[in-house]
Amino acid sequence: MREVSFARPVGEGMQCLLCPHVCRLTPGEKGLCGVRQNRDNKIIALNYLQVGAWAIDPIEKKPLYHFYPGSIIFSVGSPGCNLECGFCQNWSLARGHSPAWEVSAEELISLGRREGSVGIAFTYAEPLMWYETLEEIMPEAQDQGLKMILVTNGFINSRPLKRILPFVDAVNLDLKAFRNNSYEKHCRGNLTTILHSAELFNNHCHLEITTLIVPGINDDPEEIGEEARWIRDNLGEDTPLHLSRYFPAYKYTHPPVSLKAMMELYQVARDHLPYVYLGNVHDAEYSTTRCPSCGHTIVRRFPRISIDIHGRECPSCGHSIPITNSGG
Repeated sequence: MREVSFARPVGEGMQCLLCPHVCRLTPGEKGLCGVRQNRDNKIIALNYLQVGAWAIDPIEKKPLYHFYPGSIIFSVGSPGCNLECGFCQNWSLARGHSPAWEVSAEELISLGRREGSVGIAFTYAEPLMWYETLEEIMPEAQDQGLKMILVTNGFINSRPLKRILPFVDAVNLDLKAFRNNSYEKHCRGNLTTILHSAELFNNHCHLEITTLIVPGINDDPEEIGEEARWIRDNLGEDTPLHLSRYFPAYKYTHPPVSLKAMMELYQVARDHLPYVYLGNVHDAEYSTTRCPSCGHTIVRRFPRISIDIHGRECPSCGHSIPITNSGG
């Protein structure tokens, strides 16, 4: 446990300033995230250096398709999340129902070097609620040549986000919906904050966007079209968009969106963005990167990964391909 970095006294308690909830906590009370608590009028990070899950993964599982494709990454997560999505796919860890154990910063950095990993992906629950651990680990790990990756909901205030941005190499931002009322009703968040975070990330590091397609919440083709246009106009048309098929989890028992509907949403997004991918559909075609100019296959990911690129150019027509360190 460690005292948090962003807080202030307010009345007879303390106020956490990490995310837009700005929870006001009386002694003994926890924030909405479940991992920040007022103890003797100091807010303590209960999950500091606490690990609830880790694995060595292909980087494509984050998903990051345009950042070191074909590499592996040490992935680690801690309890805690500041959104309350009823369809959460990692709810046990996010809500603190999974066991966690304490590690040192040195151990985490050492694990980030295992088995040829290119770095550390902070993922699984909400890494920004692991803020004090990130503050300690990321600068040292980056100095040692490890790539720092966040898989995040982006629901954080600008000041703390700007403090850690210099130490972030890549982000997959989980954009839950493109309607503010959906964020408020289903996640206890707001769209404005997430879009602002997306722009900050985009100005500092590699960025990819993921939207989990949940029936009745964000599966309207018009909404996906608006999202794709916003990404194109505000982040750039080369920003990869992953549309991932939801499966029942946590409080949601609705069946998944049909494969046909997923492919229709893919086409809607492709009308505005050249790099759109489908997740959880088990079709290799929708995970393949092709040159948008000539159609040449740049990266095929299934049944095994193969990469054909010269630096950052298509070997067939010379078109610039936005892939970092592709191995070409």
